[in-house]
Amino acid sequence: TKVLHDMGMVAFTEPFMRMLNQGQVINGGKAMSKSLGNGIDLGRQIDDFGVDAVRLTMIFAGPPEDDIDWADVSPAASQKFLARALRVMSEVTSEPGVDVAAGDQALRRVTHHTIDEVTKLVDSHRFNVAVARMMELTSAARKAIDSGPGAADPAVREAAETLAVLLSLVAPYLAEEGWERLGRTGPVAFAGWPTADPALLVQESVTCVVQVAGKVRDRLEVAPDVSEDDLRALALASDKVAPYLQGAPRKVIVRAPKLVNIVP
Repeated sequence: TKVLHDMGMVAFTEPFMRMLNQGQVINGGKAMSKSLGNGIDLGRQIDDFGVDAVRLTMIFAGPPEDDIDWADVSPAASQKFLARALRVMSEVTSEPGVDVAAGDQALRRVTHHTIDEVTKLVDSHRFNVAVARMMELTSAARKAIDSGPGAADPAVREAAETLAVLLSLVAPYLAEEGWERLGRTGPVAFAGWPTADPALLVQESVTCVVQVAGKVRDRLEVAPDVSEDDLRALALASDKVAPYLQGAPRKVIVRAPKLVNIVP
């Protein structure tokens, strides 16, 4: 690119906008070497836990630019997570192509928030945090199956299919297995990246913390656009707050929609 720039053929001198220098995998705080005898037998790790679990362990251990100490990570934990994700995908009972709009809206919001966040996190190379969001989606789908609308709910299928596509980035073999168990044909890699529905990204409520003399006395679920006057009235009317007020408060500080601080 520097030669092409000097020739006037391009307007830039570097072939990329940002360089990412990856950290190394160490063991016990030291670089692995034959002389120290602290190397890790990767083949044995793969035999014990599977290639997807080993790959996921390295990705989830921290930001890619940081060193990873193999003594501090656990492929077994990654293996357990992948097994949980596969169980979710295996237990879906609705048919492929079902109308997901009719599914549980709470789970659909979790799914689309996950799509939105993981897309941004991958673009910014925060792969470890992206995996954390996939874990949260797995837990939400598991809860929906066990104690929510059930495995037949269309939203559960949407969550499971989304999970398969997202996991294909970091655990491609398991993602392919899950995609097949979901009744889909063709490679999951050809499914296309999911798109978040903006309507499902809008928060229906936020949690407002109510403090009295600096101590948390209540938490209120309020609309994101609640006014300061309405939030003040809700806080002062709270049954959990009333016992700590001696008459009219001296001061009420409102930071809508997330905080009300009452000075008695």
